[in-house]
Amino acid sequence: MSDPRTTPSIFTRGAVDLSALRAPAPAPSAAPSRPAAPSEPDDGAPAVGFPGGAPETIIDVTEANFQTAVLERSLSTPVIIDFWADWCEPCKQLSPVLERLAHAGGGSWVLGKVDVDANPRLAQALRVQGIPMVVAVVGGQLVEGFTGVLPEHQVKQYVDAVLKAGGISVEAPADPRIDAADDALMVGDLDVAEAAYKKILAETPTDAAAESGLAQVALYRRVGGADPAVVVANAAANPDDLDAQSLAADFEVLSGEADKAYDRLVALVKRTSGEDRDAVRKHLLSLFSVAGPDDPAVAGARRALASALF
Repeated sequence: MSDPRTTPSIFTRGAVDLSALRAPAPAPSAAPSRPAAPSEPDDGAPAVGFPGGAPETIIDVTEANFQTAVLERSLSTPVIIDFWADWCEPCKQLSPVLERLAHAGGGSWVLGKVDVDANPRLAQALRVQGIPMVVAVVGGQLVEGFTGVLPEHQVKQYVDAVLKAGGISVEAPADPRIDAADDALMVGDLDVAEAAYKKILAETPTDAAAESGLAQVALYRRVGGADPAVVVANAAANPDDLDAQSLAADFEVLSGEADKAYDRLVALVKRTSGEDRDAVRKHLLSLFSVAGPDDPAVAGARRALASALF
């Protein structure tokens, strides 16, 4: 497992040979699941169109159209690829975030959607070991991404980094204090990040990004040095051990399985009372803060928590 204190890094992963995916004459593909906009050329990449001829922002990527839809397009526009599957619940949390950011980008980058079940060769070539997985292609070169579900502000950080790698200017952060705190968090300087987030919250108590960042600092400290396999085994063997269950939930959040973490702790709330119940409730609330208030999974988990408490 990679160091949980680091968020996705941006660098060219040269070990993957994208040229192997080039096809001199892609075979005709089946009818696209999203019709191409009439005003746009048919390059084999179905697009989500916008009224008035606005630029495409989301495309379905297949083994047949990878060369034109991704490699060739990336020479002028960065392409961020979302590997997903119908059965993948975490994918259903991440994909809407990526799609929302793609629309907000107004064509400055393109989101490519790859169904790994329908395109196993692509998944194998790009070394997909778990989904959801996100990578980017800029100027025909692969850019490292991340696996699992991240809070929206961290996904946006990744998108901004990809755009910068492609030489595209992005808007300055709304709050440079958050940007500096996030930078410290990204390199694993938890003390500096914690101090920065606390300073922001002292000045702006309702800052959701700072609250999320501070919760992430606490999360990374809790999991530091722990072996995920041992944590999972310990939680399975000790279903009523508060510390074991809470640490297992922490690792589930980090691995993109926040729904499982929330369900685990809500169930623990139901089995506890008094100070123990309050401790579990507070731990769950801290995990909600990691995701941020706009995460749809949090809304459902809050309702489940309220039902368990009352």
